[in-house]
Amino acid sequence: MLLLLLAQFCVLKLLSVLSPALTRRIMLRIGELTTMTRNPLFRYEDWAPSFTTARFLEAVLQGWWSCLGDSAFEGHRAPDCPLITPEGGRTSVHQFIRDGWAFANNVDIKQHRSLQERLAAAQSLIKENPLCPVVVDEMSDITASCYGALPERLYVLQGGKIIYKGSKGPWGYSPEEVRKVLQKMT
Repeated sequence: MLLLLLAQFCVLKLLSVLSPALTRRIMLRIGELTTMTRNPLFRYEDWAPSFTTARFLEAVLQGWWSCLGDSAFEGHRAPDCPLITPEGGRTSVHQFIRDGWAFANNVDIKQHRSLQERLAAAQSLIKENPLCPVVVDEMSDITASCYGALPERLYVLQGGKIIYKGSKGPWGYSPEEVRKVLQKMT
């Protein structure tokens, strides 16, 4: 899978130079498959050009590396990793779980270099009135590593058990699958 991703990156990078129009069509198709084009606040210019940058490739490779610690499996007990509330308090995944909520939108937050920056980003997210509670991972990214969630991955947890584990985002990101799982739970 990693080799396929690297090949896709190289092809898109080359195409972006040789045929920007074709690259745009391909990227928009990828956006349709991953639902990125369905959010009117998330324009092509906001996300597509970043997929052919060295920074994106570096982030993907870091995500793959960190996922070597993935210990979260569908149908099994969810890892109880430490989390931090936006106020700086300590909690854990199991303490944080609240059944019945789902993400409705996303907010772009830059990568943080300290816990203070991460907490400030959480506060920015809270100002957008998300439809769910907000917590952050420790700076070691232990929770993201245990859940194989870098760069992103959707999960549904109930009663400390993993009900749904999505594919790695952004390409494997499927809110429709999550919606179906949540609907079956009600």
